[in-house]
Amino acid sequence: MQELPCKEVFERCIQTLQVSDKDLLELLTCKEQNLLDFLLVDIREIFEYMNQSIAGTDLLLPTTTLHETIGILEENKEKFILLYCRTGNRTSNVLGILKRKGFEKIAHLSDGIVGYSGKKLKNAPLPQERNI
Repeated sequence: MQELPCKEVFERCIQTLQVSDKDLLELLTCKEQNLLDFLLVDIREIFEYMNQSIAGTDLLLPTTTLHETIGILEENKEKFILLYCRTGNRTSNVLGILKRKGFEKIAHLSDGIVGYSGKKLKNAPLPQERNI
């Protein structure tokens, strides 16, 4: 069995601030196998999340409430935080905010959920109901 390149993918994502569809598939597999830990954060609105979300999403922190919920991210600043939205536009803006606040281990799904080919869920329970 071939070992997944978890560390290489992680380091590339941190360096470029971007995660491709293929990278996210590999990262989620690494996470499932306890080879890597990170937070997958959806920054879209609740109605968008309920319509469709990426399996394995840890948090839903809509950009419209980011100023109120950024403390949740700050509590997990030492973890790799991977953001996604619909197409990658909103996450680009949030990345800038987080970089200015000193976050170093962050990246975003560059093509958003629309470009993601992995498992998606419809009507998933809100991720805050699970432990992170």
